[in-house]
Amino acid sequence: MSEINATTPMNEMTIGGNIYEAGNARNFKTGDWRSIKPVYIEEKCKQCGLCFPVCPDNAIPVNKELKREDFNYDYCKGCGVCAKVCPFAAIIME
Repeated sequence: MSEINATTPMNEMTIGGNIYEAGNARNFKTGDWRSIKPVYIEEKCKQCGLCFPVCPDNAIPVNKELKREDFNYDYCKGCGVCAKVCPFAAIIME
């Protein structure tokens, strides 16, 4: 995969939707796509672990103690799945 930036000519870009290398999602910060965002309310969180496995963008980090941390907004697209599965209202969409 070549570096793509603002000066890359169209004919050197990959065809949309094609993935040429596995694991390249880290190279593209897609959080700017979001129109609403989840807000983590730490005081309400019971660390049940229901939210992070359902995040399609892996935007809910889990630390070495297996505790969830605040969202990685560089990659969160604001789908709201995490808020739907949280039984403690520890995630709200704004």
